[in-house]
Amino acid sequence: MKNIPYLLILIRFILAPIILLTAYFKGGECRFLILFLMYFGLLTDIFDGIIARKVGVSSEKLRRLDSQTDLVFWLSLGFAAYFLNPGLIKSEWKGIALIFCMEGLCYIISWLKFGKETCTHAWLSKLWGLSLLLALTYVIGFQQAGWAFYLTVALGFISHLDVILIILLLPKWQYDVPSCYHAWKIRKGKQRKKSIFFN
Repeated sequence: MKNIPYLLILIRFILAPIILLTAYFKGGECRFLILFLMYFGLLTDIFDGIIARKVGVSSEKLRRLDSQTDLVFWLSLGFAAYFLNPGLIKSEWKGIALIFCMEGLCYIISWLKFGKETCTHAWLSKLWGLSLLLALTYVIGFQQAGWAFYLTVALGFISHLDVILIILLLPKWQYDVPSCYHAWKIRKGKQRKKSIFFN
């Protein structure tokens, strides 16, 4: 049971190259297969944390591995979206560039301050992940951007600002910090009790 969270993370990591290669070599004929793999990957992401906390193996190592696997997984879907809809992705390059810049900024600030990558698993980041799921469903499955894409860009910008504030407020590196408000409370010496279902 204690190995299940690691197995779920491994599955999500393996899905990344499968998604990339399927999109590159098979193209549009496999759009809905890629969507299935995306939703399956999301389920592994949800349950690896829940199971880890339930069986008491939610460690720094596991959470950092989870974060980096998430990055690889969602990047593979982003590139898959480009392979399937290059014109659409190029037309929305400004919003995409903004998110990449914000993501990079989070990592740079975290490395400069703590010498480690960010691993907050913040609530706004989870909300952004759901909006990203919706946007990629539209782009990959239906070749549309529209409101779902713009919602994702807006939430992505806000959630990354929240992560940057968390990093700046934390007195020392810590994983699973729900928001900048919680980081401020930690700075004041107050620790929060973690639940099974939320970090």
